[in-house]
Amino acid sequence: MSRRIDINPRYEHLRTFVERIPQSMEKEGTYIYGGRRNLIVKMTAPDGMELNVKRFQQPRGLNRVVYSCGLRQPKGRRAFIYPARLLQKGIETPEAVAYIEDRNALGLLQHAWLVTVQCTYAHLLYEMGDAAPEVYEPVANALACFAAHMHRQEVLHLDFSPGNILWDGADGFAIVDINRMRFGPVSMEDGARSFARLWGPKRFIQLLVREYARQRGFSPQACTDITMQARARFWTRYQKKREMEFKLEL
Repeated sequence: MSRRIDINPRYEHLRTFVERIPQSMEKEGTYIYGGRRNLIVKMTAPDGMELNVKRFQQPRGLNRVVYSCGLRQPKGRRAFIYPARLLQKGIETPEAVAYIEDRNALGLLQHAWLVTVQCTYAHLLYEMGDAAPEVYEPVANALACFAAHMHRQEVLHLDFSPGNILWDGADGFAIVDINRMRFGPVSMEDGARSFARLWGPKRFIQLLVREYARQRGFSPQACTDITMQARARFWTRYQKKREMEFKLEL
């Protein structure tokens, strides 16, 4: 087995700590999330810095070959590279600290670990699920401005969903889970469709999309139509598989 460790030069002083992460994260980390594929914990570095550590499960099937042979960059490596590009464009996201990658004797990718600075924002967009107008109205307008700026900078988050948008107050937003991004011009159609996965009252989505359209010089009605149609398709499929966590208005 071989192990590769890439460290952001700003955090070279944490190399010894980072090298121990594959063995220490489950013992020393504070659990945040553990799904079918990935584990996320919070850890404290020797200098007191709070870090977020994500362990990526070994890719399966054809994906393992695709990622291992360089046909496509592994998710963790993309998530390590992209923060610098986003931050340079004024799009807030946790700064990357390190990326660790294990491969077996055949060079096939096994587990990988991504280390980032822990975001201090306390809220996820899940809170908009059944929020009252006085709560969601300022958030809708501010999030529209954030999304419009991101899209003007030619960045499209391909999983712009409640768990991947952190916020603190109406003006502070950051995106996470950024391994699925597209860089290039963002059309009205692509921008409007990107809001389909967001939770919240129907009016929250409408307010957001109309302000987004105003910010980008698009037709508010055309943008709203595209978003609401995409939203109806997504959530209709979703509720066939899982129980809805909020009252769905289509």
